[in-house]
Amino acid sequence: MGSRQTRRIFLKALFHQIRVVWPILSGIVVVMVACGIVIGQIEGWPLTDTLYFTFVTGLTIGYGDLTPHHLSSRVLAIVIGFSGIILTGLVAAVAVQALRATVPD
Repeated sequence: MGSRQTRRIFLKALFHQIRVVWPILSGIVVVMVACGIVIGQIEGWPLTDTLYFTFVTGLTIGYGDLTPHHLSSRVLAIVIGFSGIILTGLVAAVAVQALRATVPD
């Protein structure tokens, strides 16, 4: 099997897997953004800083340049962190399933 055919099989399987888990992926992103917007309102951050904080926290990078100071904001940041871990695991699982489709039985 050539590399072009393998790539085609992989991409076909990847798009199929993404269509299957799309409702879950989009739901997790919506929860993360909603929690981030609430944190931004509580902390008084502009929307750009709020979205930046949400995705940096959700991807578990956590630079520390923006930190929530209120207890409720910190709890929501934990929710964002766990959601990001689930999101990362789901994306990795989709990629692995697509790679498994390229391996001949």
